[in-house]
Amino acid sequence: MKMSIDDLRFFQVVAASETLTAASRHLGCSLPVTSKRLSALERRLDVRLVQRGTRRLVLTSEGALYASRLDSILDQVRELEDLVTDGSRDLRGALVVQATLGLGRAHVAPLLAEFAASHPQLQVRLHTSALPLRPHRQKFDVAVHVGSPPDSSLRMRRLAENRRVPCAAPSYLDRRGAPTRVEELADHDCIVLRENEGDFALWRFGDVSDPRHVRVRGSLSSNDGDIVTGWALEGRGVIMRSEWHVRPHIERGELVRVLPHVTTPAADIYALTADDTHVPRRVTGLIEYLASRMPGRLGRSG
Repeated sequence: MKMSIDDLRFFQVVAASETLTAASRHLGCSLPVTSKRLSALERRLDVRLVQRGTRRLVLTSEGALYASRLDSILDQVRELEDLVTDGSRDLRGALVVQATLGLGRAHVAPLLAEFAASHPQLQVRLHTSALPLRPHRQKFDVAVHVGSPPDSSLRMRRLAENRRVPCAAPSYLDRRGAPTRVEELADHDCIVLRENEGDFALWRFGDVSDPRHVRVRGSLSSNDGDIVTGWALEGRGVIMRSEWHVRPHIERGELVRVLPHVTTPAADIYALTADDTHVPRRVTGLIEYLASRMPGRLGRSG
């Protein structure tokens, strides 16, 4: 029985995915091709790795055992490759980057394209998602995350300062009036962004020494930040969005900051990596590039 490194990397993606369809998208191939390759792997091993007939991807006990050893084996392979190539002047190898949808589209993707153009021997793959970051479910080299990191075991490097701020279109404020106290938001039409796994409708204000919050309500919500902002621009309600996202609209007068005298908690932008002893030079190089370029991009009007 012959087993290749590609087989191990293939099943690592499968085991970390919610569904076989999601694994196919991550691998960049069709569902039939992924299913056929999984079946071929199972035949070579003479064991069933994944339970069939379930909507979500469920590993068998053998599949779970197989997956549990993959990370350490592949990490050793990558570390050996990095030790061999780190002496080279050029950055090379694969970089897997995760980011949220909005920030990924607007800023991470352009910066990755610039970085890849400067290092032609790199293969850079960006995965954007509205789902929360799951460090133990999906393998990545760098995750660009907004707000407090979800896992204290991850290494973190702040790329840029950011806050979430409430705002609304002038047409909405002309119609409903501007709130003067945090508590008044409970009586306004608030558009909720359903991202990550927090309490979506609980909007936080203040700082660590004086935290404040209010539970908002409204008829509109979405997991897509661009949709939420679009509704606000149409005058349909108040939103709480990252300052980097709404600043251009505020500067153009399309949105107005609500409760500008009230402090909002920090939601800084971080680069997260696994807390490994060996960090490849391509990873540190990318993080340094993002840290040097991200603040300037966020500070410019769009």
